[in-house]
Amino acid sequence: MDETRSSRDDQDEFSRRELLKLGAAGTLALGVASTAAQAAEATARLEEAKAKLAYLTRPEAFREFNREKPPLPQLPAEKRREVGLDPETWHLEVVPDPESNSQVANPLSKERGTALTWKGLMALAEKHAVRFLKVLTCTNMPDPLGMGLWEGVPLRDVLWLARPTSNVRRVAYWGYDNGDPKQRFIVSLPIGRVLEDPPGELPVILCYKLNGQWLSPRNGGPVRAIVPENYANKSVKWLTRVVLSNSFQANDTYALWNNDVESPMKTAARFLNPPKEAKAGEPLPLVGLAQVGMSGLSKVQYSVEPEGAPPRPDDPHLTQCEWRDAEVLPPPTNWGGGLPDGKLPPIPLQFDPASGKPRTWPLRYTIAHWAALAPGLAAGRYHLRCRTIDSNGCAQPMPRPFPKAGNNAIHQVPLAIV
Repeated sequence: MDETRSSRDDQDEFSRRELLKLGAAGTLALGVASTAAQAAEATARLEEAKAKLAYLTRPEAFREFNREKPPLPQLPAEKRREVGLDPETWHLEVVPDPESNSQVANPLSKERGTALTWKGLMALAEKHAVRFLKVLTCTNMPDPLGMGLWEGVPLRDVLWLARPTSNVRRVAYWGYDNGDPKQRFIVSLPIGRVLEDPPGELPVILCYKLNGQWLSPRNGGPVRAIVPENYANKSVKWLTRVVLSNSFQANDTYALWNNDVESPMKTAARFLNPPKEAKAGEPLPLVGLAQVGMSGLSKVQYSVEPEGAPPRPDDPHLTQCEWRDAEVLPPPTNWGGGLPDGKLPPIPLQFDPASGKPRTWPLRYTIAHWAALAPGLAAGRYHLRCRTIDSNGCAQPMPRPFPKAGNNAIHQVPLAIV
């Protein structure tokens, strides 16, 4: 939105476009001009809402989903030490798949006494530790679980300790399962994705810190996987075992539940605390977040349409709505998330070491906040929507509108103008 335009200019243009689109039947639902006082108040409320936006999520505020019973975070410390989920007792095995002919010269196993220990992981961290920003989001849920700064060691550095030699096509891994195979959540990646990062991509890591703090059991500690471009089902918590396999199939637990586990994150927008009701003529302060997927983000847009607007059966993705550009906010000066003074430690992989600033913005596989001041409306009931346009020019939910590959439905909320 062009911030130099007056609210009245915006409203007049909005009204003209709505007249052409809706015809005479739609004129009763058109916006009405706001007073200077209303515009000033709405602008102040928008600035206040923008100031309250927090970029990183505090570790304790991440939403969590647990399969095991009882949930591991509820286990007492003594039990966690007993089952190997305390830094003092943690081990990671990297072994060949017994059901395939994969060849591994130096398996890391408890039986051989060669499993990776916490001490061994920290020794690798001294040379190979990396940090990057990433949002955790669930394939089938519309809202992210949390936005974090993750630190760890690239998984490939651990795989090479095991010295795989041949017949390895996929890397399967899982975490603590209470000793119950029915509780086991298996995930896999192509071996090439683990060993080599395409230009501009981030490594798959064994993560032990979130926002500068050691991973708690609640957040998957002591060690979890973080796969930058994928949904959270690939970022398994309480990691204990890696299996190198010659299988060509992604026999992930989530795939067996009829999900597309190979699909990278999608770009999508959401409102944050959208207004449910407003006064006639009162401009609407809108804020939200955009999840930035594989194809990046070029803009965020919003639309307001009368609730009774006729459906468009030939337009399932709502491209014919009157979409208006919102402002994508710049990188924050205070990153939040419990970091001391809100400052990032040196230096995330997506940042330029010389300037200390992001190489580009918004960053893929993270979030960006957005804001807009929508013109005032006449009394009535409306649909308020938001969407993204990715860096390839594709409007949400395209180019991948299939829900099993990630929930990126257009966010729609009701709005009453009184």
